[in-house]
Amino acid sequence: MVRIEETGNFQNAANGIKDNLFKEKIKKQIKKIITNPEVGKPMKHGRKGTRELYVKPFRLSYAYIKEKDKIILLDLYHKKKQ
Repeated sequence: MVRIEETGNFQNAANGIKDNLFKEKIKKQIKKIITNPEVGKPMKHGRKGTRELYVKPFRLSYAYIKEKDKIILLDLYHKKKQ
């Protein structure tokens, strides 16, 4: 069973979203990550070891630690702030 953890950055961003339809999109993408943790685009350089999934117009950043079967939801940020 995959363990899920959330960072403070992710929690703050998720709590700031008021649109219920968008919240459902995020939940759907998280379920997709749980089903296949390597579904997101792998990041390079300073963010190596993390992955991102696009939830228009935001990016859902996460890390998958295979050895521990753990997913850490790192951040949810607007594409322009990349």
